[in-house]
Formats: sequence, structure tokens, C-alpha cells
Amino acid sequence: MDLTQTRYEIDKGVAKITLYGPERMNAFNPVMRDELIALFTEADQNDTVRVVVVTGAGSAYCAGSDLSGGSSSFDQSGKTSIGEHRDGGGQVALAIFNCRKPVIAAINGHAVGIGITMTLPMDMRIVAEDAKIGFVFAKRGVVMEACSSWFLPRIVGISKATELAYTGRVFRAIEEKDSGLFNYVLPKEKVLEKAMEIATEIVTNTSAISVALNKALLWHGLGEKDPQSAHLLDSRCFYWAGKQKDAREGIQSFLEKRKPDFTLRPSTDMPDFYPWWKEPKI
Repeated sequence: MDLTQTRYEIDKGVAKITLYGPERMNAFNPVMRDELIALFTEADQNDTVRVVVVTGAGSAYCAGSDLSGGSSSFDQSGKTSIGEHRDGGGQVALAIFNCRKPVIAAINGHAVGIGITMTLPMDMRIVAEDAKIGFVFAKRGVVMEACSSWFLPRIVGISKATELAYTGRVFRAIEEKDSGLFNYVLPKEKVLEKAMEIATEIVTNTSAISVALNKALLWHGLGEKDPQSAHLLDSRCFYWAGKQKDAREGIQSFLEKRKPDFTLRPSTDMPDFYPWWKEPKI
């Protein structure tokens, strides 16, 4: 597809998605929504992609929703019914959540509203220390979106999540460096560098199939009712993985003190019991 609100490039196993609308601080709109959904779907299916890094063009990451429609920007009543409406940010969040590749947010500047909630289903967040961050929905007379009511308390805990959501406070990233919201809070010029460093470490040293299964175990494990249930899933996945050629290569490369050459691919080689969860109908 022709990209107008994003940029996409793949280099040495890392796909970089750049939110692109620097003249309006990469504000989120329906075109960006559709492009992001398509790009995460492509990255999920493309075995040359091992990791996805998402950043913003210019000085901001994403300043939130495009409000050029004025005071009715959030009013969807003339377009669909309440039962049929699906939040666009949530559609992007689900595309990210369903991507089997690790996704790293390189938050190079301000991230407000959908600008920060779209990063919650990403696996890691690396942020510029002076970036303005805000879950500002209550200040705009709306509510949390992009599945953030599910992701945020799981990342920072319910008490911190309520503080951020109820106040709608805008804060500098460095103020919440210990909240669990961010993996790293760094000077702006170091953000993308750190994200690429982690991405390269994953590409160079790990099995794509192992990472995909670990991602599924971690995220879907949040919904398991007890550790015994997680134990059964861990055991099943470990039994399956232990029989595969990537496990043999992982051990052999360790014994021979060399880098591994893993060959299993998520697009074709996932176990026959994957996915082990039921997708809800939406």
C-alpha cells in the first residue's frame, strides 16, 4: 500500500515504523490507523522481520488524535451505532498485540492520548526523558481507549493507573521513570539507538520461534487464573520446543562457543496447539 502517514523500512531483521506527520506532531488519524494495522499484519507474516521498532518523525512521537474536526472530533454517532462502533486506537492496539514479533516503542518525544496508549501493547517502551506524556482522556470529556484500561494497570498496577487516568495529568517521562511504564528513560538522542541495540540483540542471539512463544506465554499468561495453569502451558511449550531443531542448534552453538543459526519461522513452524487461547468475537 502507498504510505502517507507512516514510513516503513526493514534492515537486518529489524522493521522500523515511523509515524509520519511532523508538521502536526504525528497526530493520529484514520489513515494512520489503517496504515499501522497493515504494517503490523505484514511484519507478523514476514519472516525476514524479527523485531519491530516504532518511533516518530520530527520532535514528537505522537501528540494524540487529530482534532482538526473541532469540538465534534470524537462524535461517531452520525457514522455508526453504539453497538457497531470500534475504537480505531483499539484496532491498532489489537494488531500490535497479535503481532508475534517483539515490538519496541522508541518514544522520541511527546506522547499524549493515543500517542501513549498505542505503546502499551508494545513489549518495551524507551522514552526521551523530557517527553511530555499524558493519559488526558478525562480532560477531554472522553474515556480511555486503545485497550488501555486492560494494558495500563497490568503494566503499572491499578493504583498508579487510576492516578494517571483520573487526573489526566501531563508529565515529563523522567517523573515516572520508576513507575514501570518505561523500560528506559534516556536523553532524546539515545532513544532510538537503545531501541535498535535491544532489537539487534534479539535478532542476533535468539530463536524466532522461541521469542514468539515466549511473547504468547507472557501476554496470555496475564489471563491465566493461577500459576498451575501457566505451568501446564509452559510444560506443553517446553516439551514441543525441546524436540525441535532450534533447541538442538541452541545447545550445539553453546557447546561450540559460536553464534546460533536458528531456522524455525513463526509463519510456518508454530506448534499445532498454537494459539491455545480462544479469540473473542468482536
